[in-house]
Amino acid sequence: MTQNSGGIDKILRIVVGLALIALTVMGVLPVWGYIGIVPLATGLMGWCPLYTVLGINTCPMKKTD
Repeated sequence: MTQNSGGIDKILRIVVGLALIALTVMGVLPVWGYIGIVPLATGLMGWCPLYTVLGINTCPMKKTD
């Protein structure tokens, strides 16, 4: 698994995941809010399986000389 999520993408995934989980724990959202585990995990890993299928890569490219 090579990384395919860039910096801003990772940060947004982690924030959204934590927000969904926190709102569910506080009782604001029903149990489906635990779906926040998915963006949280993909943000922490830096790899999104859907990006792989769609051929998307937001990770900055390294220059090769």
